Amino acid sequence: MVLLKMKFPFQKRVRMAQALWLLSWLAVLGGTFTFSLGIFLKTELHKRAEVMDNTEIHAVPNTLMLAGLASLGINFFAGKICQDSLDVARFPRWKTFMQPFYLLSGFFTLLMLLAVIMSYAMKGNLEDSLKIGLKNGIRFYKDTDTPGRCSQKETIDHLQMEFRCCGNTNYRDWFEVQWISNRYLDFTSKEVKDRIRSNVDGRYLVDGVPFSCCNPSSPRPCIQYRLTNNTAHYNYEYQTEELNLYNRGCRQALVNYYMGLMNTIGAGVLSVFLLQMTVLVSLRYLQTAMEAVVGQENTEIETEGYLLEKSVKETVKEFTDSVLKFFQLSQVDAAPAEGEKAATPAS
Repeated sequence: MVLLKMKFPFQKRVRMAQALWLLSWLAVLGGTFTFSLGIFLKTELHKRAEVMDNTEIHAVPNTLMLAGLASLGINFFAGKICQDSLDVARFPRWKTFMQPFYLLSGFFTLLMLLAVIMSYAMKGNLEDSLKIGLKNGIRFYKDTDTPGRCSQKETIDHLQMEFRCCGNTNYRDWFEVQWISNRYLDFTSKEVKDRIRSNVDGRYLVDGVPFSCCNPSSPRPCIQYRLTNNTAHYNYEYQTEELNLYNRGCRQALVNYYMGLMNTIGAGVLSVFLLQMTVLVSLRYLQTAMEAVVGQENTEIETEGYLLEKSVKETVKEFTDSVLKFFQLSQVDAAPAEGEKAATPAS
């Protein structure tokens, strides 16, 4: 049973071919847009690679770039097919090309939809990646003389100032690590010795934070040290002095930033996906309507176009059978070749 059949008079076919030609070139711009969004997102992720633990999140921009490039090729050929459909003499040369074209187009169009779904579903992976990455970044903050970690301090300081955040979850994360390098500690000082002895791991822990945690909007000068000691500062209550430091953790700040980006990108790519689907569906109608004209003396007759020659179930079964048959033939061809090789005597 033919699925979604429509009638196409000559004038309607011409108008459809012309409109679809313009639409296909608009979709080329959409493919360029998708590819550009992929590059932009990958660049933004790469900027904070030092505070991310894995690269799974890069699957989103990589998929966007691949789908965007494929969209350029798909819609370029769609435009050429539409142009040739205005000439019955040139249209038949696309006949053998159409089936693989639709298969590849369908695959890469679904890949674009997958990128949209992934952009909304990667929040968990992003949070886990940042949780471990920021934890390591804070732990290695003091290692400015260690190869491979020299830039961690600069990275964390820039991050906290840019995103107005402090620590991984909050500013108290700095209390759990020694973030001041030993080269800046006076080991002859009784206070330093007592702090190091009081810690099982021999670390110099303080209830303080780096300068980059200071909130410039605070009405008072920044208090970085002895944050939990109310008597160490005049007119100070650390439970209520929240404006002095950034309250938000950097993990939450970065998750909000990247998810905001991905949600916006997802909406844009979804628009391109819908445009791509419109081009492919319309092209299918144009192709089937034009195939009925080929071989006819009167090329201006009314023809019928359809989406599928058979029902969806029959089409899927036919496609599955052809794929299975192809693999069976490949195995049969491979078996005799192995047998002949085994039968060849050793020289």
